[in-house]
Amino acid sequence: MQTMISFQHAVDLVIDAANRRERAVETVGLARASGRVLAQDIFSPLPLPPFRNSAVDGFAIRWDDLVDDMPTELHLAGEQFAGASGAFSAQPGTCVLVTTGAPIPEGFDTVVMREHTERDGAGIRFHRRPARVGEFVRSVGEDAAMGECLLSAGSTLNAARIGVAAACGLDRIAVITRPTVAVFTLGDELQQPGNPLCPGQIYDSNRPMLQALLAECGIESVSWPALPDDPNRLKAALMDAAEAFDLIITCGGVSAGDKDFLPTLLRDAGKPIFWKIRMKPGMPVLFGELGRSVYLGLPGNPVSVLATFRQLARPLLDAMQSRSDVALPMRAKLRAPVSRSAGRREYRRGTLEVGMDGQLWVTPDPADGSHRLVAATRNNALWVMDEQDAELSAGDVVDTEAFAHILRGTAAP
Repeated sequence: MQTMISFQHAVDLVIDAANRRERAVETVGLARASGRVLAQDIFSPLPLPPFRNSAVDGFAIRWDDLVDDMPTELHLAGEQFAGASGAFSAQPGTCVLVTTGAPIPEGFDTVVMREHTERDGAGIRFHRRPARVGEFVRSVGEDAAMGECLLSAGSTLNAARIGVAAACGLDRIAVITRPTVAVFTLGDELQQPGNPLCPGQIYDSNRPMLQALLAECGIESVSWPALPDDPNRLKAALMDAAEAFDLIITCGGVSAGDKDFLPTLLRDAGKPIFWKIRMKPGMPVLFGELGRSVYLGLPGNPVSVLATFRQLARPLLDAMQSRSDVALPMRAKLRAPVSRSAGRREYRRGTLEVGMDGQLWVTPDPADGSHRLVAATRNNALWVMDEQDAELSAGDVVDTEAFAHILRGTAAP
C-alpha cells in the first residue's frame, strides 16, 4: 500500500482502479436518460433535416421572379403547412404560402418573410428582394448527414443530446449502468438526527451529506445508520456490503488513532492501494478493493468529506461509468492575499463571482477549519493552492470549481 502520495497520483490510481472494472449496459427510455452516460455511438439514420423546409412564416418563391426595382407582385398558387406535403409546381410568377417547418415545394428556392409582403386576394406584393438565393430555406442534411456520428459513447446525456436521439427516431437508448453505492459513517459519538443527544455525542451530518453528494451525481445510494467503533461489527458490515455493491464509501475511522480500525481492516481483508494524500483537507484518505467492491474511506470532518468527495469520489464514479466529458476547473482571480505553509495541495472554500467585465473572482473564506460546516454553507466554490504555493497575492489566478450558483459581483476587487 502506497502512503502519503501526491494528489495527482491518487487521482490516477483511483481512475486506474475504476478502468479495470467491467461496465454493464442497460437500455432506458429517453425520459429516464438525463445525466446518464451513453454506452454506444449513435449514427444518424436519416439526414437532419430530412427534407427542405422553411425557417420562417412567409412565401416560397423563385428568386429570379423578383427584380431589384421593388415592389413585385406574384400570384399565390396555394398554401403549404408543416406536417403536410402539397402537390405544387413552381410556375414563373407564382408563390406558395409556407409556415415554419413546412416543406418547400419543388422548384421554389427562396423564402420571403411575411413581414416584407402585402396580400391582396390572390396577389402577393413583395417589398424587398432577398439578398441571396436560398434565404430562409433549411436544406436537407444541413444539421447532420445520414450516417454521421451524432453522439459518442462516454457522453453525458443532457437535454440537447436527448433531443438529438429523439430526432433520429430513437425512443430508448443504451447507457452505462450506474454503480451501486453503499455509505457508512463511523463513530461512537454519532447520533442520528431526530434523536436526543447524550453527553459527548454529535449529530451525524456526514451520512445525509454524502447521500446528497451522490444524488448530485445521479446515484441513489444505500446508507446504514452510523456504525460503532467496534472492529468486529465494522468488518461484518463492510464485508456484507462488499459482496453486494460496486462501491463502498465510509466516513471516519481512517486516520491513525486508537479507534481508526479501517486501515488494518482493509489490509487484512481486502487490497489496499493507497493511504494518505498530500492534500488539505482530507489527508488520511484510504483507497483499495474489498470483496467485489471498490472501497473509498474518507475522513470524518465534514468539510474534508465535501472536498475529498468532489476531488476523488466524483472522478471515481465518472470513471466507473466511462464518462468522457468531465468538467474542467475554471480560472479565477483571488480578491485577497493568502499565505500558509507549503507542502500539500490545498482545497480552500470561497465565494465565486463574475464581474461586470466577465472576469471571475474568488473571495477566500477565512473560516477554513475542516470542522466548519456552517461556514461552508456561505461558499459556492473550492479553489486550489498547489503543493509549492506558500503565498498568493490578490489578483493571482487559481483553479476554481463551482459547486453552487455563481453570483454576479462588481467589475473589480
